[in-house]
Amino acid sequence: MSSPQPAPARSTPGDSVAGALARDHSDESYFGRVVTEQRLATPEEVAACVAKQKELAAAGRQVSLVDLLVQTGFITASQAKRLARSMDDSMTRPAQQIPGFQIIKRVGAGAMATVYQAKQLSLDRIVAIKVLPKRLSENREFVERFYKEGRAAAKLNHANIVQAIDVGEHAGFHYFVMEFIDGKTVYDDLVKNKPFPEKDALRIILQVAQALDHAHHRGLIHRDVKPKNIMITSRGVAKLADMGLAREASDVAAAMAEAGRAYGTPYYIAPEQIRGELNIDFRSDIYSLGATAYHMLTGRVPFDGPTPSAVMHKHLREPLTPPDHLNKSLSSGVAEVIETMMAKDPNARYASTADLIQDLEAVLRDEPPPIARHRYDAGLLTQLADGAHQAGGAVVEAPDAPSGPGWNLVITIAALLVVSLIINVVLMVSR
Repeated sequence: MSSPQPAPARSTPGDSVAGALARDHSDESYFGRVVTEQRLATPEEVAACVAKQKELAAAGRQVSLVDLLVQTGFITASQAKRLARSMDDSMTRPAQQIPGFQIIKRVGAGAMATVYQAKQLSLDRIVAIKVLPKRLSENREFVERFYKEGRAAAKLNHANIVQAIDVGEHAGFHYFVMEFIDGKTVYDDLVKNKPFPEKDALRIILQVAQALDHAHHRGLIHRDVKPKNIMITSRGVAKLADMGLAREASDVAAAMAEAGRAYGTPYYIAPEQIRGELNIDFRSDIYSLGATAYHMLTGRVPFDGPTPSAVMHKHLREPLTPPDHLNKSLSSGVAEVIETMMAKDPNARYASTADLIQDLEAVLRDEPPPIARHRYDAGLLTQLADGAHQAGGAVVEAPDAPSGPGWNLVITIAALLVVSLIINVVLMVSR
């Protein structure tokens, strides 16, 4: 099936019904799923539109999935309106019933949850409420993960982490109340296909590193650091969000249950997470933050491919293209930091988030990163030593010693010369 070609727009995206709908649904994948569930379009048709959307985005054109579905004729504008109304009703109704909160508006919708802006009446403050869909509320695994996210977030109290407020259930719906962030995600800027200026990116990465340092000291591994999970407030403060995959480093039972399975996002996942290793630790988060920094500074993900499996295979096997090879304006210091963060061997990465923070602060001061530079120099010396050892240790086969009359003649002449020299010395002394 060929990729659908969008029909010429008769009005600006902001004027189109589909454009307005897309603004209401921050996660279009949910809309695509509803379209297929109601059999308004086939999964193949939705997938074709998603592929076309990515193609247009790569060319610098931002077209919503809803616009493409309407423009290609897979659904009509009236169907799009009807779906929007039904989705609004079905998703807003449960949130309106949560006691103690007044829903203001829906700010995000995805396949896994819907997020609302609300007012907490008892404290007269604005909060965000994440509500699990009814269909997932009947899935014990999803419900347990939902509460696990709330409990993990509640253990943390840091300026660069979205604060947890409450988690609970009402009328069969499970909800998670958290700090409301008036801003955007790093991903929202990346889809504009422009790399971040180096200093801007470093300030964000430094704040997230400080958030991770706080989490790591409390025994938590985030396991899903990525641009969509880094929010930027209207004042420029970075906030690490979504503890849905977070796990206590000491939770052996959870590690055993998840052994052999990859948890994370393919574009940013660490090699040891891909292998489903038991003993993953904070260094996996450092790798994912490095992959995020790489994307922010180059405008490209570190590894790409046609499928998630292909991308993850590259994380495991392919060498990383240095970021300053893609963005020539980058300083050598920031490139060294990212390459250290993204070393495939965890032992070759930063030994702690504190070390990473030290290097990030140095680069922000326009100084060389001491730890990454030391590791780089040590690695270079090791390579040189290995090369010298290989050269010095090479076995060179000596030619056979000459034999026969020719060699005997040489020995005889040498002996006569020695005797002659001795005689001359004796004569000189006797004089």
